[in-house]
Parts: sequence; structure tokens; C-alpha cells
Amino acid sequence: MTADAQQVVLLHGVTMSAAAWQRVIPLLDEFDVHAPTAAGHRGGPAARRRPATIADTIDAAERFLDETGLDRPHLVGNSMGGWMAIELARRGRAASVCALAPAGFWSAGQRSHKASTARVRRTVTMSRLPRPLSSAALRSGTVRRLAFRDIACRADRLTPAQALESIDDVLGCAVAGDLLGTAESIAPLDPLPCPVTLAWSERDKVFPVDVNGAIARERLPRAEFVVLPGVGHVPMIDDPQLVAETIRRRVVGS
Repeated sequence: MTADAQQVVLLHGVTMSAAAWQRVIPLLDEFDVHAPTAAGHRGGPAARRRPATIADTIDAAERFLDETGLDRPHLVGNSMGGWMAIELARRGRAASVCALAPAGFWSAGQRSHKASTARVRRTVTMSRLPRPLSSAALRSGTVRRLAFRDIACRADRLTPAQALESIDDVLGCAVAGDLLGTAESIAPLDPLPCPVTLAWSERDKVFPVDVNGAIARERLPRAEFVVLPGVGHVPMIDDPQLVAETIRRRVVGS
């Protein structure tokens, strides 16, 4: 397999969709960018079995690479997408990886893992408000900021339409319960099969940098580790420009 020098694939987090990257993609116009929606998520292919696993989701992402003719593109992922990118690299399918606050760095039964999934489950529950009520409430920047406070610091920077689309993504994710309940995790990876950057959000409430970031550094000791200032778990919401610059530096430098 050969590296696809200007091909970048963006992988989103659990319960989200390719729309998670809509404010970042225009800032990466020098690359050929692909942003698939994960299996079992709104707008993506159906899950092939239930309960779905992270491994199943990674298998589906690899099928996307095959179908799109991408051997070893540069992979960028946030949360679950970062986990997927690392595992695809383990399979030899990445020229480089930039994992933004990746999921999967926990130990079985770890209290922080349960707390993290509880935050995401709370977002899922809040998304079940009647749509007219959600639509009206999300016109307020303050409400948007509060509604997404577990995953972002400045969700008021989303438009009301973008915030509502995020809620639709949560409601349309058929495999949320399956994936949030997974016992899977990322195993140690050393040496690395390609350059890997772990770009952790400084203000991540879901996977705190001093807990999950520390585990990530132990399991991928040769990865580059950087902290993204002033952003929450989904940095594409808080600072798309910072995310694009982080991606660009890693792709060009790999």
C-alpha cells in the first residue's frame, strides 16, 4: 500500500455525523478531504449486526477506504473517530494519525470511563426534548452553550441550525447505547506504524487530559502529545481554526 499524500479522512465522534466537521473542511482546501459518517449513525451505513461494537465501526470505516480507493490516507479523528484512526493505523491503513481527544484510553471498570459515558448519555437524554421546544430554545446562544457544556466551551458559536442538526444526529444514532456500553479499549501500540499525534483538549470534561491523556501517553509512548488550549472535548465546535491548523501541521510534517 502507498500513502495518499494529499488525502485526508475526517472521522467524527459517537452520536455525531460528518456534519461535525462542516466548519473545519473549508479551512483545509489544499487537501482532498473525505468526511464519512460512521456505521449506525445518522446518514451513515446501517450497522451490520447488533449490538454493534467499536471493532464493527472500524471495519466499516476500512470498507469506506477500500470503496473510495484510499490505501493510506492521513486520518484525523475526534473522540470515537480518534480511536478508529489509531486502530486503522494499527492495520496499516494510515499515512499519519491526528487523534483529537480520542476515546478508548481507559481501563476496564475505571470510574472515569463510567463518568465519561454518563456525560454523553446525559446529552442523549437532553436531545429527546420535543423538537419545537428544542428549536425555540436553541435560538439562544446561552442555551446552546449550556446544552453542549459537556463537550464544548463555546457552543454559542454554533448557529441555531447547526446546534439543532447536532441534536438530530444524536437522535438518529441507532448504535449509541451499544457503543457507549462497550468494554473495548485501545491496547498499547509501540512501535508506531506511522506518525501519530495525540492532540488533547485542555478543557476536556469527557476524557480529562490528566486522566485519559495520561493513559494515552503510556500506551502510545512514541506518539507526539500536544494540548489544544481553551477547547472542550469536541474542539471543532470551539475553535475550527485551531483544529485546521493542528491538522495541517501534522499532515504536512508527516
